[in-house]
Amino acid sequence: MITQETILDITQEAIYTVIITAMPLLLVSLLIGLIVSIFQTITSIQEQTLTFVPKILGVFATMMLIGSWMLDNMSHFMVDLWTSFSRYMSIGI
Repeated sequence: MITQETILDITQEAIYTVIITAMPLLLVSLLIGLIVSIFQTITSIQEQTLTFVPKILGVFATMMLIGSWMLDNMSHFMVDLWTSFSRYMSIGI
């Protein structure tokens, strides 16, 4: 039978998986934004759209490099969730 504790465990594992999977892309975007911001400060260029292209390219390159790991991480979570589905469901007659 599914309990509140089971739901909280599944939710906690799902949030952890999302954070771990998204962290590399967020860090790359953060670092590129910081570098471009420092470059803008040094050169006194105040163009708002200057950060978009490097961020998009950096995130795309990161996804190409670690995309298989990200997909494997998410797939592993879903396989674990679906293989233990019978444990969560119980027929009470």
